[in-house]
Amino acid sequence: MATAPASAHIVHAPLEGAARVWGTIALSAATFMNVLDSSIANVSLPAISGDLGVSSTQGTWVITSFAVANAIAVPLTGWLSQRFGQVKLFMASVILFMFASFLCGIAPNMTTLILFRALQGFCAGPMIPLSQTLLLASYPRALAGLAMAMWAMTTLVAPVMGPLLGGWITDNISWPWIFYINIPVGVLAASITWVLYRKRDSTIVKAPIDSVGLTLLVLWVGSMQLMLDKGKELDWFHSPEVVTMAVVAVVGFAFFIIWELTEEHPVVDLSLFKRRNFWSGALATAVGYGLFFGNVVLLPLWLQQYMGYTATQAGMVLAPVGALAIVLSPLVGLTVAKVDPRRYVTFSFLVFALVLWMRSRFNTSADIATIMVPTIIQGVAMAFFFIPLVTITLSGLTPDRIPAASGLSNFLRITAGAMGTSIVTTVWDNRATTHHAQLAESINQGNSAATGMISGLQSNGFSADQVLAQINRLIDQQSFMLAANDVFYASAVLFIFLIPLVWLAKPAKGGAGSDAAAGAH
Repeated sequence: MATAPASAHIVHAPLEGAARVWGTIALSAATFMNVLDSSIANVSLPAISGDLGVSSTQGTWVITSFAVANAIAVPLTGWLSQRFGQVKLFMASVILFMFASFLCGIAPNMTTLILFRALQGFCAGPMIPLSQTLLLASYPRALAGLAMAMWAMTTLVAPVMGPLLGGWITDNISWPWIFYINIPVGVLAASITWVLYRKRDSTIVKAPIDSVGLTLLVLWVGSMQLMLDKGKELDWFHSPEVVTMAVVAVVGFAFFIIWELTEEHPVVDLSLFKRRNFWSGALATAVGYGLFFGNVVLLPLWLQQYMGYTATQAGMVLAPVGALAIVLSPLVGLTVAKVDPRRYVTFSFLVFALVLWMRSRFNTSADIATIMVPTIIQGVAMAFFFIPLVTITLSGLTPDRIPAASGLSNFLRITAGAMGTSIVTTVWDNRATTHHAQLAESINQGNSAATGMISGLQSNGFSADQVLAQINRLIDQQSFMLAANDVFYASAVLFIFLIPLVWLAKPAKGGAGSDAAAGAH
């Protein structure tokens, strides 16, 4: 990738006092707004589809269009920031994101809403990697971990808050307001960022546009994201459309890798993967986040569909996950330079495994307190997850490579989140089908509990069909609960197996936190 030599990189002194506080608020607000928007529309889909007169299947394109455009834009961050400067690109992203949010709110039909959501997703792409980069540059080297703590809190809490806030807004106001709320947040973030950072922009390098690499990136990422988002709905590889998208994604990816490795000015800096700390940290982040996000999606689905919870109640069960994460993240940030970050990540994965094992013990009689205990504990794992992994991934990088590295690692994380959601929900359905068949086999004349229940229902005036419907409903509830237990248990085991990957990274001399910070100065 065309990069400015390290010597040409403009070095800015860290912000101090109130300026640093306001800078942190502005950058964190932009990150929160961005991550929130990736999940806030999920619970509002029925209302959006109904208002715009389309089926719920067509309505899912509101989610898909954002995800596809976002996945394409994120890895372009490094190249775009070199062409236009980090601060100018961040400002443009925030302002265009606000404008796209307004357009989404006033969209008269589903076609224009999908188009504006795609624009919103593309504009959102550079915001997360650049907020990370600018935050690191705002703090002195010794406080780099604290900077990452501020960033991680918003990245972890927003996906959980999205469905809760989206459900409340849809129920109590109207769905366009899930988009309009971005405008005041964006105005705040853009105003403060311009005041504090306009004279702190990075070196601009007029690298040629790698049009072939860009085209291949759009082709394979778009195909892969469409396959992940629509696969379950279209029955995966039994569908010709999914098979076609998979082939285009694989062939496009192969050509993209070959082209980018031989191009003098590649659009994505794949040479980062030569660094052991980068690939081990980025891969551990991606797989860990995929497991975390897949289970974040599964729990409220199970609660709403088979435990009788409303969308707001399911959101309330997930809400406490941020409590301990917010309390502990600053502590982790302040100590990550003194403690081997690999130890922190190991602890995080062990706590995630414990939480998921506890969930694998749930049954249909579980009350809200039982369900919330693992959620509260999960906040501990979240606090020790992002900050040490970002520290490992960015350690030892020169300043000009931080945006590219952050963009690429965030692309892997976002893609893994989409994959985690698709895999978890598909496995859940498949395991439920297996459990349903096994439970249905036990309903026979030799089963005294089953015959007793049938007799009881018949004596209460239920017809034969109504009796079968009641039994099938109970079997459904049990089979999906058992399937959820299977997914939780398998995820716990995978977190344990993920620990050795972290230890492939090398400890950074003088503290990895220092090295990560060094990349910002």
